[in-house]
Amino acid sequence: MAELKFEAALAELEQIVQNMEGGRLPLEESLAAYRRGSELLRHCQQQLSTAERQIQILENGTLRDFEPDGSETK
Repeated sequence: MAELKFEAALAELEQIVQNMEGGRLPLEESLAAYRRGSELLRHCQQQLSTAERQIQILENGTLRDFEPDGSETK
């Protein structure tokens, strides 16, 4: 799981949600899909948290809002 990229994990998670919402999975498959979805969710949350910490370090611990016109707000 550690080598799984964020985008791939998110796409797999979205597919699991669609399959489960469709209501066509048998009980055992639903449980396995739920477990896998939980793992993927934790993985994505961890990667987002890591990225946030990297941004804080790069900006001296201060998060700034991104402005597409090039200006930054503090």
